[in-house]
Amino acid sequence: MANETKMIKNHSAKKLSKNNTKSLPQSDVKKLDMSKARAKKIKHSYKVNDPENTLLLKLKDGDVIIEMFPEDAPNHVARLKELVRAEFYNGLKFHRVIDGFMAQTGCPYGTGTGGSGKKLKAEFNRRPHKRGTVSMARSMMPDSADSQFFICFDNCDWLNGQYTVWGEVISGMEFVDKIKRGGGANGMVDDPDEIISMSVIADL
Repeated sequence: MANETKMIKNHSAKKLSKNNTKSLPQSDVKKLDMSKARAKKIKHSYKVNDPENTLLLKLKDGDVIIEMFPEDAPNHVARLKELVRAEFYNGLKFHRVIDGFMAQTGCPYGTGTGGSGKKLKAEFNRRPHKRGTVSMARSMMPDSADSQFFICFDNCDWLNGQYTVWGEVISGMEFVDKIKRGGGANGMVDDPDEIISMSVIADL
């Protein structure tokens, strides 16, 4: 497990030009057809404290609700909401998934080498990496986080203070547990599961 402390690729994420930020063709992006009435029902079905800073992550097995921490990682939360509202994450794969550790996504190539093209200055904070924690992936450089993030399956205390924690799963962790695992120490996944859609609950 010690080798997994350097959990993100040991090289910088490949920067995408603005025009190629979304590398997946539109036909490959799964979108949820939802009536306004159903969207309103979903919005009010979760008792969240701050709909503007809460995400709805739709996976193949069910809905996951992520509470964001703008007080601890304001720039990351703002950027993530910007990407979510641009539908950047829809259809992206969980390319690296290690049982008992974490599931990583957010690369438009599905390989762990890409991002949105905008690096974020680290906002390391006192939030622990525990089961359900959502944190930013990065290279060896502290200020290299972009669009990739991971969700912890279990407590990962050795990551504390080294990666920017920006959210926590408050509902639907049982569906995160069903994300397809990868093989080997690196956890790369063949035919990986993907994000159906991500939305800011305030927008529903």
